[in-house]
Amino acid sequence: MRKIFSFTGAKKIVFGNGSILTLASHVKEHHAQNPLIVIDKNLAKTGLQERIASILVSEGIKFTVFDKVEPEPRIELADEGAALAVKDKCDIVIGIGGGSAMDVAKAIAVIATNKGAATDYLGLNKIPKAGLPKIMIPTTAGTGSEVTFTAVFVRKNLKKKEGMNSPYLYPELALLDPELTLTLPPAPTAQTGLDALCHAIESYTSINSSPMSELFSLEAISLIAENLRTCVHDGKNIAARERMLLGSLYAGIGLANAGVTAVHSLSYPLGGKYGVGHGLANTMLLPPVMAFNLPGALEKFADVADAMGECTEGLPAREAAYLAVDAVEALIEDCGVDSSIRDFGVEEKDFPALADIAMTVARPLENNPRKMTKEDMIAIYAEAY
Repeated sequence: MRKIFSFTGAKKIVFGNGSILTLASHVKEHHAQNPLIVIDKNLAKTGLQERIASILVSEGIKFTVFDKVEPEPRIELADEGAALAVKDKCDIVIGIGGGSAMDVAKAIAVIATNKGAATDYLGLNKIPKAGLPKIMIPTTAGTGSEVTFTAVFVRKNLKKKEGMNSPYLYPELALLDPELTLTLPPAPTAQTGLDALCHAIESYTSINSSPMSELFSLEAISLIAENLRTCVHDGKNIAARERMLLGSLYAGIGLANAGVTAVHSLSYPLGGKYGVGHGLANTMLLPPVMAFNLPGALEKFADVADAMGECTEGLPAREAAYLAVDAVEALIEDCGVDSSIRDFGVEEKDFPALADIAMTVARPLENNPRKMTKEDMIAIYAEAY
């Protein structure tokens, strides 16, 4: 008998080339007059901020800009942005960029109305009430943050990553324009795309998956496997960029409903202690975690292999499942990602301490299709070394 399941997500999704031009109309739908634009430092230096400004100004909408977002954002940024939103009486928050900008934007929106500090809301369902309306505009095909209920931050003083998780973090609108991803360079295209693949594979193999979430996760795997190489090596190919962004969106929907697995538990301490980018940390750990998890979900990993274009017909389940690991490793290699955790100053003597931290990232471990011990984690870090 199949278990009871639920399915949630962003309130509205708008997808398509040129859809950024509809931004002002969506702001007006919420009867907002003074948006806070949250954007990362590097993106603010491009022409995108001016383009967004012109779209809003042309419709008589004034705005405030918070452009301090950095990769692997410090939790203090959420408090700074919320203070600015309150000071300038902002009535809607627009997050533009990768996962870092969108996570900061979502947190700002809820802190601005709930008061308190960002650290008050870390954990599950700690946010008392709804925040300001939120519009999320991804410029990478990666995190899927535009459709998730999570915002993740680094706590520098503790050298760890923690997240807010609440239905109040779901955006009112996810606005996805593939044209905004055309200028993303090859390296971040690869790392964010592989992050999306990780979300899709983890959510598909999560023990918390459902028939609905599996539809999105499996289609995401297929779209990413078919298009990421092209996006990395022919970044101006708009058809591939469109399908890749759709794959990232589907992966985010799968993640939001089924959760992720042990890759994320293991990657969090790499980001918190060593500053490893989220997508890259997940990429380095995905193959060894998949190999570990195979016995717990052979049929599902065989499905992953199929979705990635491997020929599994007539193969025993175990052989078919192992082709999924081969396919992921080939995609990582073809995208030019060859980092190992030793490149970031991690030493073998650090593995037990990293595993201790990873064991505290409990929710992904609960979703994992195979029980994982501290000793298993140490072995996986060694494989990624």
